[in-house]
Amino acid sequence: MASTQLLVIVLILDLVAFALAVTAEQRRNKGVVNKSATQNYCVYESDMATGLGVGALVILLASQALIMVASRCFCCGKPLTPGRSRVWAIILFITCWFTFIVAEACLLAGSVRNAYHTKYRTAISDNPPSCETLRKGIFGAGAAFIFFTGITTELYYISYSNARNSYPPSRETGVGMNTYR
Repeated sequence: MASTQLLVIVLILDLVAFALAVTAEQRRNKGVVNKSATQNYCVYESDMATGLGVGALVILLASQALIMVASRCFCCGKPLTPGRSRVWAIILFITCWFTFIVAEACLLAGSVRNAYHTKYRTAISDNPPSCETLRKGIFGAGAAFIFFTGITTELYYISYSNARNSYPPSRETGVGMNTYR
């Protein structure tokens, strides 16, 4: 049977990572051109979204690590019992890693791009600088993939536990003989 405490801890971590990613999407940097007497330059709001994105990235990483350590990353330990649970565990294992990698890539790219600020200035007669900011939806895509990662990792761990704890069918037709001690 799957560990209920582990499932609850992972669910809470995934919900916190999801909330941080959604908040990062709402707090993306916005830049405005500031004009002084001799030059134009960009002024950005607070850089809160970068920290929120990195926080979501780290918490999602911790959640994935907990599930993989608990399931021995699907490759160590005794083999799983053949059957429907093993098939679903394999499918969900691949799916949860795919969604995890996409979520981490979105969060990392969003955090790095959000932290970037245009550093140059232009003369007052030149065109104003472009105050580049993060496109809308990068952290939102990360949040969506965090949600999918959370669902697939929970289902993976339940399927893995069912396949691990089920009894293999007996293939012996005769009396089992063992050494006497």
